[in-house]
Amino acid sequence: MQKILKVIRLIIPILLLGSKSLFAQAGFGSAEKINTDWLFHLGDLDGAKINAQADQNWRSVQLPHDWSVKYPLSPNLASATGYLPGGIGWYQKKLLIPTADQGKKIYLYFEGVYNYSEVFVNGKSVGKRPNGYISFSYDISPFVNFGHENTISVKVDHSHNADSRWYTGSGIYRDVWFIKASPIHLEQWGVYAYPEIDGNQGTLNVEVALANETSRSTVVAVTQQLIDESGNVVAKNAKKIIITANGHLTIPMKMRVKNPKLWSLEQPNRYTLKTLVLQDGQEIDRSEIKTGFRSLRFDPDQGFALNDKWTKVKGVCIHHDAGVLGTEFYPEIWRRRLMTLKLLGVNAIRTSHNPQASSLYDLCDELGLMVMNEAYDEWEYPKRKWLAGWNVGTPGFEGSYKFFKEWGERDLADMVKRDRNHISIFAWSIGNEVDYPNDPYSHPILDGKQSSGFTQPIFGGFKKDAPDAMRLGDIAKRLATVVRKYDRSRPVTGGLAGVAMSNETEYPDALDITGYNYTESRYQEDHTHYPKRVIFGSENRHDLPAWKAVRDNNHIFGQFLWTGIDYLGESGRWPSRGFYSGLLDFAGFIKPRGYFRQALWSEKPMAYLGTYALKGEVGKTDVWSDLEAERGQRKNEAPSMDAWPIWNYREGQLIRVVCYTNTAFARLELNGKVVGDIKSYNEEQGIVYWDIPYAEGRLEVIGFDKEQKELVRQVLETSDRSYALKIISESSVSARTGDVIQVELQVVDKNNRPVVLADDEVTCRIVGAARLLGLEAGNNSDMTDYTDNRHRVYHGKMIAYIQLNPGQGNVSVQFSAPWLANTSLIIQRKENR
Repeated sequence: MQKILKVIRLIIPILLLGSKSLFAQAGFGSAEKINTDWLFHLGDLDGAKINAQADQNWRSVQLPHDWSVKYPLSPNLASATGYLPGGIGWYQKKLLIPTADQGKKIYLYFEGVYNYSEVFVNGKSVGKRPNGYISFSYDISPFVNFGHENTISVKVDHSHNADSRWYTGSGIYRDVWFIKASPIHLEQWGVYAYPEIDGNQGTLNVEVALANETSRSTVVAVTQQLIDESGNVVAKNAKKIIITANGHLTIPMKMRVKNPKLWSLEQPNRYTLKTLVLQDGQEIDRSEIKTGFRSLRFDPDQGFALNDKWTKVKGVCIHHDAGVLGTEFYPEIWRRRLMTLKLLGVNAIRTSHNPQASSLYDLCDELGLMVMNEAYDEWEYPKRKWLAGWNVGTPGFEGSYKFFKEWGERDLADMVKRDRNHISIFAWSIGNEVDYPNDPYSHPILDGKQSSGFTQPIFGGFKKDAPDAMRLGDIAKRLATVVRKYDRSRPVTGGLAGVAMSNETEYPDALDITGYNYTESRYQEDHTHYPKRVIFGSENRHDLPAWKAVRDNNHIFGQFLWTGIDYLGESGRWPSRGFYSGLLDFAGFIKPRGYFRQALWSEKPMAYLGTYALKGEVGKTDVWSDLEAERGQRKNEAPSMDAWPIWNYREGQLIRVVCYTNTAFARLELNGKVVGDIKSYNEEQGIVYWDIPYAEGRLEVIGFDKEQKELVRQVLETSDRSYALKIISESSVSARTGDVIQVELQVVDKNNRPVVLADDEVTCRIVGAARLLGLEAGNNSDMTDYTDNRHRVYHGKMIAYIQLNPGQGNVSVQFSAPWLANTSLIIQRKENR
């Protein structure tokens, strides 16, 4: 594939409830975020009569809003969607639209509603959208009563709640915008920019799409400026054009920059592209997007190069929930999560398995994280949805396949058009594991009788009555054509689960780069058989051999771990909130395997200490660890990547001490004495370890370079019993209305040492104009109430999410636990922008 480079979208830095901005994610008109003062009703209603005043059965809510996560977990609900409910819900909001706006075009723009949404204005339906992950807008101009209060109602039908293999949430869980535009305006997502680099010359290719919704042809001028991060105009252009009555027109433009500052993982430099549309010298529309310059190159033998630098993609898959918050999207929370992942050495994100909030891509643009943007988990037929635990019992078969035939290509086009200006996106994925053998597609190769390497039937053998796997190629070609129509600068990919089966179809040939899910064993074989195929790991376990298959082979350009962050749904048997294989837990705290990964991926010297008792289990950690145990890799046979930082055992008990480090050598000391001889980095396991008898005190590991010069130290200390709650994030913060404050708590002993074994119940009380969004400790098996202001810490920690409400004065947040010293913080209110 030729060198390709890309641009990004506008970052909207406004986190205020009801705040105003000229630029919504829709990319046209004058927009106002309308997240405040909504009413919500759980249960079905008559849409034609909903224009009447809502009664006491409605309650006030603010957006984003996920109703599913606000109800109790139940073992009677589906494990696939996290033992949480769905249902049908209605939202309502009143909008006064002044007479002065008559003659303008009025739109509502929804960033995400899950799912089967229908929008009403003044009791009249204006449109439906079944896909819960796609952003959409409606022209509501014909339905508006100018000069009067208008009723906006939204029906959300998630009554088939087990319609996904993971937790989806329910409701209007992303931002909503009210947009006013001139009858002549930019199209939705109408400014598209993609860069090219030739030596020291950067060219920004721009396409500007306009709509004329009047009955007269009109002359308009389009002007553009490209502005660097210091505020300097580095390029500009202008064109005059005639746009016909009721017509649509796309204008090509170019901006050239010498020696542009490139967007990279280390320095994510960006530019602002300002576009103005003028009529008779007067501005009638405008757009601002963030963009940049960078090149991508994919080679079947050498892998992947970013800005002509060969780079290994160190990626993670992420779902779109945030634990206790469900799918409600708050940029501050995801900024913390992404920054933590990058600290561990992660340089790429896969949006498994659906488009995510626009602001997530903004953050990746800003922070220097590449993104594989994924559209689908199933196409025309359903996959299994486990109801009583992951891979347990009889599955269900609800799903998005029901609307794929009608909406699949349109939804994909809208995803690409919405997100194509994000410079962080380096590939488009049209599907995840749609080729999973016999779930649902089948092929004779599964009988093991062809030259496939199989010597016996696999996945239950060929099923004649199942959908024909040969259909995969036809669908993939159609979807790839849609992507290339709207973006010519990035490769099309997919995550293949049944690689051997898909190799018998045209599916891999429809892709520019080919993702292999958990199929490292075929990397060499397929590289030989398909020498022009660019191969990478699109979904992988956390074990060291899977990473070595990338690290030690130039032609494999990267991998994406399953997963980066623990997520709700795809749960095991009750009690289990979700899938627990992340580098971070539900609360965004780093888990032991996160430090194990940091030792493999980070270039900064690091060392981590974890421990567990021998002749016993480490304790259930996640699904992958359980699978490793089932395959004979018992925790006592090989050092674990899931060892917690605990130094509290019985005197003399034999303890395994593990060190995850990227230093050449490591030595272990206890109370200042060497108890573990210096050891070199273990290339077979990636873990240095010692088995020693426990003694109370200070355990310390020292990491050395090849010349045995000290580089880093890490300490564990025996803790006393729990004594106090301590805020380990900032203890004094300032914020504006709508901002979300994240307060990290740690239980400590009387000497201020963390008590990792603590499970105290903490109560949060707020004095002032703020609301508690939720308390999260990251415990997968804690199925208690998440809707109140009390929660138990896990491994001695928890996080509180607090949002500042409109009002006056500072806010006091107090945390208490029985028998422990309490703590508090003050949120100082800043003036709104």
